[in-house]
Amino acid sequence: MNRDSVDWRGYIPATVTPFGRDLELDRSGFQDMLEWLVEEGVHGLVIAGSSGEWPSLTGEERIDLFRLAATQVRGRIPVIGCCNAISPRESLAYAVAAEQAGLDGVIVAPPPYSRPNEREIVAFYESVATSTSLPLALYNWPRGTGIDMQADLIARLAEIETVVAIKNSTGSLASFVQTFFALGDRMRIFGFGTDPLSVSLLVHHGGDGTIGGGGVLGRDHPDYFNFLWSGEYEAALACGERDRRFFEFSMYPDFAPRFASAHAIMKAALDLRGVPGGDPRPPYLPLTAEERERVRAFMSELELVGASA
Repeated sequence: MNRDSVDWRGYIPATVTPFGRDLELDRSGFQDMLEWLVEEGVHGLVIAGSSGEWPSLTGEERIDLFRLAATQVRGRIPVIGCCNAISPRESLAYAVAAEQAGLDGVIVAPPPYSRPNEREIVAFYESVATSTSLPLALYNWPRGTGIDMQADLIARLAEIETVVAIKNSTGSLASFVQTFFALGDRMRIFGFGTDPLSVSLLVHHGGDGTIGGGGVLGRDHPDYFNFLWSGEYEAALACGERDRRFFEFSMYPDFAPRFASAHAIMKAALDLRGVPGGDPRPPYLPLTAEERERVRAFMSELELVGASA
């Protein structure tokens, strides 16, 4: 396999996982949210990723989400299962479950907390690749794993038969660009923003897209790429500016929260739009009344909710 083995590109949200006030999984709400995202035109979905609060999910719940997503989407867009776990054994089991559920691929980061070395990271991804025949996306998430995979390591991982893509959330612009130019012809690179450099790389050098959080802005996210692809640059930049504003409203450049967890903010914003977001699970907490008002006021500025929402 290589980048041409999949049609993944554009905006692929890492979906939230709706929970009720009792903190139980809201399965029907999850399916309603997925349907809304598909109707808004997103180019794919990642299920049970960081935005989906995977550490708080039981194994049964995560596998259930995979099955529900496959059933709801019915092949209309690619659906990728996130297999992040503390234990490599769990990651392998989730990869198998994703294939059995009928998903289109898997994405996984190196095991967090244990911080394996490079040889161990290669062995980990090789074991995932042998557990399933699905296309495999790497996930470089230094904030969550404590590991920032560099271009030479990523090049070694790109040699694994089923590796076709990477979500590269490195905090190093130099490392991101180096990886893109060294490996973009072999694997799909996700992690582009809406800044002028990202626009240039997307338009002139074949950048693939972004696996982002939640899809809260709906059609603005995929239309940023749709307009770039069709040469409608002013319209693309308008969508990108709204995306940038939401990111800066909710997070610092290093993805640290500004006033509440990104998960709670995304869920509140979805709820305000009439889309099931639900409550987060601990350690994340629902927004306070004051925090929720901040989200409502911001979403009103973007004309995505009414002033009385």
